Amino acid sequence: MHNHPVIIIGAGRSGTNMLRDSLCSIEGFETWPCDEINYIWRHGNVQHPSDRFTEVQARSEVKKFIRRAFEKQEKASTARYVVEKTCANSLKIPFINAVFPEARYIFIVRDGRDAASSAMKRWKASLDISYILTKVRYVPVSDMPYYGLRYFVNRLKKLASREKRLAFWGPLYPGMMDDLKKDTLLEVCAKQWRECVKTAESDFSRLDQNRVHKIQYESFVRDPVRKMKEMIHFTGAEIPDNAVEKSVANVVPNHVGKFKKELSVEDLRRLHAIVEPVMADW
Repeated sequence: MHNHPVIIIGAGRSGTNMLRDSLCSIEGFETWPCDEINYIWRHGNVQHPSDRFTEVQARSEVKKFIRRAFEKQEKASTARYVVEKTCANSLKIPFINAVFPEARYIFIVRDGRDAASSAMKRWKASLDISYILTKVRYVPVSDMPYYGLRYFVNRLKKLASREKRLAFWGPLYPGMMDDLKKDTLLEVCAKQWRECVKTAESDFSRLDQNRVHKIQYESFVRDPVRKMKEMIHFTGAEIPDNAVEKSVANVVPNHVGKFKKELSVEDLRRLHAIVEPVMADW
């Protein structure tokens, strides 16, 4: 690759899409024409029971496959910097580091209460055919049967569930399927956020800190121009101020604190015990 890839890390519903789309609206920064590429990241480890990957899963053939996918995207889009965002990668940093020892990371963290409240809606969302068809192009042919069955089971669960939820959604942390049997959906969403943030923070502490840029979602949406300039500087690119300003023209803080209107007092009590210890560090 011509330049280091830029990997956006964040729990589900933490502003990762917004951040990726803003960054990739700037000339020279490109990404895949679909939301996430977990199909590519998991190839060669498709049967692994969770999204927690370490360097053990980064076997030579796996590294070659993933690097080839990035190189293909770089060439197809004539990118100077390939940007990638897959929320499950919050649990895969040692693995990613083994595949891309040159990668730089942007780690975004949102208030866990807002993230969990928003994630609950995705667990119950209706089927989006166009979204699925866009992503399926990147499923390796040998993995098609596995994902086809998995998708069928997931939708069947939604039809049978009293909560009208999917069997799984978002980063699959170790123990999540057991938690779904005993916890409320909101508690599982909160644990997803907690495990993604805690795991990523711990893994990043072992890397060269010059390769990691940390940002709060709330800080970004309240001061997007300054925060985007900091991120651009971190990547090593040089971008005119007017291009930076244009990239964040649609970023607004409207969703900060939205959980207050969506969650009950009891919901907040349950959330507090799960997310507060991690939020205190941010």
